[in-house]
Amino acid sequence: MITGKNYIGNKLSAEGNITHRTINPKLNIENSTPFFEATGKELDKAVALAWDAFKVYRKIPGVRRAAFLNAIADEILALDQELINVYTSESGLPEGRAIGERARTVFQLRSFANLVSNEDWRENTIDEAIPDRQPLPKEDLRRTLIPLGPVVVFAASNFPLAYSTAGGDTASALAAGCPVIVKAHAMHSGTAELVASAIIKAAEKTGMPNGVFSNIMGRGRTVGTALVKHPKIKAVGFTGSISGGRALFDLASQREEPIPVFAEMGSINPVVVTSKAINKRLAEIANNYAASITLGTGQFCTNPGLILTIESEKTQEFIKVLAEKTIAIEAQCMLHPNIKKGFIENGNSVTSQPGVEVVGQLKGDLEPNYAATLVATVSGANFLANPRTSQEVFGPFSLVVRCKNEAELLEVIDGLEGQLTATIIAEEEEYGDLHDLVDALENRVGRIIFNGVPTGVEVCPSMQHGGPYPASTDSRFTAVGTNAIKRWVRPVSYQSFPKELLPLALQ
Repeated sequence: MITGKNYIGNKLSAEGNITHRTINPKLNIENSTPFFEATGKELDKAVALAWDAFKVYRKIPGVRRAAFLNAIADEILALDQELINVYTSESGLPEGRAIGERARTVFQLRSFANLVSNEDWRENTIDEAIPDRQPLPKEDLRRTLIPLGPVVVFAASNFPLAYSTAGGDTASALAAGCPVIVKAHAMHSGTAELVASAIIKAAEKTGMPNGVFSNIMGRGRTVGTALVKHPKIKAVGFTGSISGGRALFDLASQREEPIPVFAEMGSINPVVVTSKAINKRLAEIANNYAASITLGTGQFCTNPGLILTIESEKTQEFIKVLAEKTIAIEAQCMLHPNIKKGFIENGNSVTSQPGVEVVGQLKGDLEPNYAATLVATVSGANFLANPRTSQEVFGPFSLVVRCKNEAELLEVIDGLEGQLTATIIAEEEEYGDLHDLVDALENRVGRIIFNGVPTGVEVCPSMQHGGPYPASTDSRFTAVGTNAIKRWVRPVSYQSFPKELLPLALQ
């Protein structure tokens, strides 16, 4: 049951007098429950509980943390239809998407449970002493990974489950041994409270310390700013806009003790379609990319917002067919009126630039928060001359760039900001000619897809979901897959330690 209150450790709390309500974007009305925004006193209490919990939780064996994570998964499933109903009422996303995202959330939790059920993930190394080594004896050295401390996780707007309260950031931080305070997204406060209740039940059932998890609510940046600036917070996880992620990064850097912010932010995910691929598979590629551009109303961080081609008559035909197929797909609801507003404003900003031509836009009367899909095109020269043509348009939008030759295409890639993904659509007979293209993309992105679409992020050890700034704040790490745990730990070496004082994994 939704109460509209914050979870400060394992207790519901509503000390403040400021409230907000979520919006049902399909009906374009406010949902009924008021949610209490956390006070400074509540924030301090949540952090104090997390700090005390850390002293215990960091030493809890991996098998018990695994049991905790599995219990969270079980409790989320036990929420059953209530969770699905609240999810859809706050997001405008269909029930099938809610069920699929719940399954992904549960899979992530169980994946991290499996990872930490033994200590192999810590990458322990042992270099035993050689006391009689000449000319100098060698000391005994042993190295392991230890958790950083309490982590603040900012829930995402576009994934109310998989990137939110019990999403990948929370699951990986809890797996590492770090207590978590979630700053719930104000668009999904009800979904957040339900999932938080599942985490609290799991913590109690598995004997985890009070304060290992808290769920904090609040609109704007006041609550989040206070959490990031708190001296006992040791790391931050964020999924969202460039402006939001950069603001948190700057706050964390300006602290007396700077802390890491692992932010996954903006990306337009360039797709390179070779001329031979267009000549051979024009309709197939257009079909696949019409579906990818509009998937989830284009509200994915991996949405293909930029398609790079070489100018030709066949390319012009491809652009025409892509636009026709894209706008033929039925309009879908966006997550929130503010996201719809941003889609319109940013789309207009790009399409109003010199040389940009709209080749397809969904027409007709739409419901208030539904998106009018948009496809535009521009020459390579105009794209290179105007950085505003490369801004992200969050929603069902893509810009096709017509480069005059391969040299200009490579120049376009070299001029791009960091991206989460890039895709190459090519034919087998030209593989030998693609090395320069692959090299250029490697320098700009975290994941390169070949003859596929960027939408869809597999949860597995080999996934890299991150990239050079502004795709993320640290391209060495991933926000998806079991390697995401490495964001929340740091290495420690023990030299000439008595065995009984060593961590168990190093004894």
